[in-house]
Amino acid sequence: MRPVLDGRDVCLDPPATAQVWLGPGAGAAAGAGGGAAAGAGGGAGADFSEIAVPGVRLARGDSLVAIELAVAGADEVAVASGRAGVRAPVVLGGSAVGLVVEGDEHARAHDGRRLRPGMRVVWSRTVTCGRCAACHRGLGAACASLEAYGRERTRRSWQLSGAFASHVHLRRGTAVMVVADDVPAAVLAPVAGVTATAAELLHRASSVLGLSGVPSLVDQVVVVSGADAVGLAATAMATDQGARVVVVDPQEARRERSRAFGAVAVADPAASAGPHALSRALASVDRSGRHRTVGLALDGAAGASRLLGEVAAGGVVVLAGAADRDDVTVASTRLVQGLVTLTGVGEAGPERLASAVDWASGAWRRWPLESLVGETFALSRVAEALAAASEAEALVGVAVGPAPR
Repeated sequence: MRPVLDGRDVCLDPPATAQVWLGPGAGAAAGAGGGAAAGAGGGAGADFSEIAVPGVRLARGDSLVAIELAVAGADEVAVASGRAGVRAPVVLGGSAVGLVVEGDEHARAHDGRRLRPGMRVVWSRTVTCGRCAACHRGLGAACASLEAYGRERTRRSWQLSGAFASHVHLRRGTAVMVVADDVPAAVLAPVAGVTATAAELLHRASSVLGLSGVPSLVDQVVVVSGADAVGLAATAMATDQGARVVVVDPQEARRERSRAFGAVAVADPAASAGPHALSRALASVDRSGRHRTVGLALDGAAGASRLLGEVAAGGVVVLAGAADRDDVTVASTRLVQGLVTLTGVGEAGPERLASAVDWASGAWRRWPLESLVGETFALSRVAEALAAASEAEALVGVAVGPAPR
């Protein structure tokens, strides 16, 4: 790596590499030699081609980061399957941890520090303008010029736009957090997606309830519908805030796994009676029925509808990750007479990302956060990583070299 005199153009020797998703079924059209990972893992949507990027131009406030570990999960699987409506070619990967290689003199971390080579960082999954009405309201997910890492069509000015690469080009408008060197990469790589979303869910619930600070959920019952990685992180986070968490999931293995993240009871959504019913689980932790304040629905409309009937008067149900699923149906009398609020969250904002970093940096010693990331695949095997993430409905790692610490 050698920067040129103006400090904006950065030449890379050897060049940076990225795995570009070509679109569903593109591997067949490209031919057998179409790419390093074309067609690997089998199935439509698993077609990739490796590109080399010998240099990048850093605009004002931009930085270049070498990827330590990225994660592949449900979002990446949705794009590669063609369900997310993203136009190819795209460098996938929206959540990762890495080391700063070079930064423009105006590149700053969220806390105001200048980004310098060697700093270990995580970053938001989106780039926002900071000037539009939505940004001024703190609603970056609704930014008028929103762009997302791992979802934007590859273009010459932004080739390294996703984390399934050796390097990522962080643009001005990205929230960048400096992280500690002693926190495992498997804890930090999912923070921008999984952990920050969990923080956003709990923050939104607390905001609606008119509560604030760590004690906001003390002695309350939080029902988490969906024991995926976000659900497990939310379970541990809510437990640390003093809540009693009940986890609902159709898979027994996932329900039982949630106990390691703090769940005090679990339930099967298909059980209307018996020991696995949600009503039985709630009775075991909240006999009065007065403390069921928060419902977090991570499994779509069905989960949200179920939780709307379970929270107590004045409670709140927060929906996430259900944009491509059925609509929620709710009787207006339940909202009016029960004083229940139904709300949703999108991408986590900078403050939630910062709080997620702070929490995860200590919580990994209390909770098995490293286990949220399963097997780690080499960058050249990214199609196999997506296949594994899809089959297991879990997070897997993607790294340029050997699995990071």
